Amino acid sequence: MGKNQFILIIAYVAMAAILRFFFVGFLESGSLALEILAILAIFVIGILFVFRGTANVIEETTDVLKDRTGLAGGFLQSLGTAFPDMIIGVTAALLSLSFRETDMVRSINLAIIAAAATFGSNIYNILHALWCVYRQNLANRLNKTIMMFPPFAVGGSLKPLSQHSIPPSRREMDTAIDILAVLTLLTGFVAVSMVLFGQNNNLSGVIQGDVYELIRPVGVVLFVLCVATLYFFRKSERPESPLEEIVAEEHYYAKQKTIRIWFDLLLSGAAILFAAESMVRAMEVLSELTHLPFVLAGILAGIIGCFGEMLVVHNFSVNPKGRIGDAIVGVSMDNIVTTMGAAIVAIMGGIFLGGNSLIIIFVVILVANSVLIQQISRLKNNLK
Repeated sequence: MGKNQFILIIAYVAMAAILRFFFVGFLESGSLALEILAILAIFVIGILFVFRGTANVIEETTDVLKDRTGLAGGFLQSLGTAFPDMIIGVTAALLSLSFRETDMVRSINLAIIAAAATFGSNIYNILHALWCVYRQNLANRLNKTIMMFPPFAVGGSLKPLSQHSIPPSRREMDTAIDILAVLTLLTGFVAVSMVLFGQNNNLSGVIQGDVYELIRPVGVVLFVLCVATLYFFRKSERPESPLEEIVAEEHYYAKQKTIRIWFDLLLSGAAILFAAESMVRAMEVLSELTHLPFVLAGILAGIIGCFGEMLVVHNFSVNPKGRIGDAIVGVSMDNIVTTMGAAIVAIMGGIFLGGNSLIIIFVVILVANSVLIQQISRLKNNLK
């Protein structure tokens, strides 16, 4: 992006603000055509421009900030890329609480969207990372370059680690495995706590089926555990990147003051915030128009929220400059941050899941975590 970087970031903020303060107004216009148009505009502009653009900013600043702060690239990456997941969940929870006294059904539906989006995004992150690491392991085993998504010539290609200019370190892989193990424990803690302490029998006349809540005391404990995990794994395990390995966009940030880099990230966060709130409102209206179950709407919102993380992980995987370590640590950290977002939502009192969705979401997360740990262990075997 070079010298036009700041202009692009301002453009992302402007587009996100237009979605929030202009197109959202059409969602309650009463005109089906205007509502559909607004939904399409919010999703297309939000995903293809705002989230994609801000993900690039996060990706381009990670290596520079890592070298200047000593913090792990994956840790810095997760703080940026997990923000959409967290904001979608928190925004849905805030909207849920705003309707708690006037429209209980809408309040519960928004709370379900908050929970499904928060935990559902962890599913997409882990499964996508699992695919990336699996393909990298296959490239290592065959000792040749392979496509990321065969037989389609899209998504780039993966080179064997022997052809990477800076292979990841074994310590990075150990860190990723440790974080995923902690994430598995935290996920299990959430699921068990909701079943043991969170069954809500006061909503039988409001919503059909069993409903489970992540209660405030559990949310407080979960928040503390997530913050402790992030603090413990905050340090970088990768050496400083040689200047010749920094791509053109990162060269731009390498010449900027640190405060300017943080300012760009702050603006990116503002763009994500506006876009996320717009998407939550659009997803709610879409569910009402299509009669889509709200838990599915939340899961779909989750893939929107984790799009930035998936893009960064993908780009780091197909970039043979030692970034796959950051990618794996980053996706693990991202899901810890997202889980912390769930804790914040629980403390606010706006997170519910039905019985079936509770079981399915957490079982898929736990299984995906286990298989990703196995694939990272295989990747580690190819490192010296």
